Amino acid sequence: MILSKYSLGHGDRFTRQGRAQLAAVVEAKTLGVEIAPVWNKSNREHLIVHTHPDSVRTEADAAVKALGWKGPYHVDADHINLKTVDPFLGGSDFFTLDVADYTGHPAPEEAMQAFVARHRRFAGTLQIPGIERAFTLSPDEIAAMARKYLLAIQEAGAIYRHIAAVKGRDTFITEVSIDETDAPQTPVELFFILAAVADEQIPAQTIAPKFTGRFNKGVDYVGDVVQFEKEFNEDLAVIAFAVREFGLPANLKLSVHSGSDKFSIYGPIARAIRARDAGLHLKTAGTTWLEEVAGLAMAGGDALAMAKEIYEKAYARIDDLCKPYAAVIDIDRSRLPAPETIRGWSGAAYAAVLRHDQGNPAYNMHFRQLIHVGFKVAAELGEAYYQALEANAGVIGRLVTENLLEKHIKRVFLAK
Repeated sequence: MILSKYSLGHGDRFTRQGRAQLAAVVEAKTLGVEIAPVWNKSNREHLIVHTHPDSVRTEADAAVKALGWKGPYHVDADHINLKTVDPFLGGSDFFTLDVADYTGHPAPEEAMQAFVARHRRFAGTLQIPGIERAFTLSPDEIAAMARKYLLAIQEAGAIYRHIAAVKGRDTFITEVSIDETDAPQTPVELFFILAAVADEQIPAQTIAPKFTGRFNKGVDYVGDVVQFEKEFNEDLAVIAFAVREFGLPANLKLSVHSGSDKFSIYGPIARAIRARDAGLHLKTAGTTWLEEVAGLAMAGGDALAMAKEIYEKAYARIDDLCKPYAAVIDIDRSRLPAPETIRGWSGAAYAAVLRHDQGNPAYNMHFRQLIHVGFKVAAELGEAYYQALEANAGVIGRLVTENLLEKHIKRVFLAK
């Protein structure tokens, strides 16, 4: 199974926006770019919302049938490991192998020595085409990278082989994810990570490194955009070189996690993939959930009351809700409106504060991040929340499609 050059990951916490999400991809095709839609949902999200991984396959298939989509599409078992993968095996054909927790822990000494011996030829001066500067490496430095990353990639190999034993080697797409680590990988580190991926015989089609800067959930990139662009271009050069050196899949490409709403780096990403004729997988998970809440607010009446209830309960439980996402949110609590304040808001006022429109002075990134992590509150509303989604499907669907098409697809895949 081959992943298309361009692919878009879109999460849907409550499995009701599949058609609206696919509609954005359909429209993109009419505008001249073919993108493979990838529905993704993590084990943590399934546990919170009380869904089974097969529900994502059901949603994707239904959306494809309803819209008559003839292109490729996939269902991603997002951020899985050996302990969590089995429930995803039936419905998924894309697996994001999350091995970040294994970084920094050394593999057995014999394995590290064997890795250094296999790749000793890169010691000395390493010149990667497309990167101006050369890198000087000693065998000890290669060993240090093995000590940091080899165990993680060995674990990825174990997960891959477990999946392949059940599904067959050529029936799914593999992504290796090392983005949730303490520090971004350097170009040289990424090169030797890919060497280890090849050693493990993982046919990875996407690789998700950690980039410089902050990729907070649902809000814009925080960091040095110029430095990001430099590093992103270098990573593309490393991938192209590693494909040739190690025989990795020719369509191997970068995957950008927590990629929704990172507007300030979409221009640099678009320039880079066009200049190097490179592919891209962009994950945009929680942004759809945020449009659901905005749509409820704009619908008014009981739906607006529910949107306010979600915020009030999230505000009261902020510590509990933020804890699992502490590494990927920055909420200034002093900037959050008090619950009694929002009780008087109109639907338009609520949506203006929530939706990611940086030109609107009402937009509040802190409010938005709290709602982002507050989907657990909606899940606890149970059937009432699902009924609200169905009753207001029209307004919510329009926002979901508009958000993916105008703010994401056009800025990355259709940028001039």
